Amino acid sequence: MATRAISGKQGGKQNSSAGHGMLPWLGLALVVILIDQLSKVAVMRTFEYGRPHWITSFFNLVLVYNQGAAFSFLAAAGGWQRWVFTALGLIAAAVICYLLKRHAGQRLFCTALALILGGALGNVIDRALYGRVVDFLDVHAGQLHWPVFNLADSAITVGAVLLVIDELRRVRGAR
Repeated sequence: MATRAISGKQGGKQNSSAGHGMLPWLGLALVVILIDQLSKVAVMRTFEYGRPHWITSFFNLVLVYNQGAAFSFLAAAGGWQRWVFTALGLIAAAVICYLLKRHAGQRLFCTALALILGGALGNVIDRALYGRVVDFLDVHAGQLHWPVFNLADSAITVGAVLLVIDELRRVRGAR
């Protein structure tokens, strides 16, 4: 991703470098964390592990745990991955907070970062509390299933898409 404007202005809007300018973005991240954690608690209290609950012909709810990263990467690595992925999540959160403070006035960019921050911390909380990430959203076509995911993963994905859109808009505006 290209470097952001250092002058404090981009697209005619003043960026706020004061700490209060990032509060709305931290609030959005907190909302993501709360919704994510409440949904996981509800699923863990309601569903039996591994038993799918049919919602539509292409979507189930099913309680599963992921000790690895995306797509169960390193899920069977022996336990050390819990701490590595927790540390990576916390490092990512620190970098995102820095970026939110620096670019608090850039709405699309900060919305994307806040969604990623909330999702990352939602999964960090799972690793800290349970030693694994709680997943329950199961999208499929017949017997072909996408890896089960959660609302934190969804927020991260939407945030990543918004980052791409923001960058494309910024690059087009720079012409």
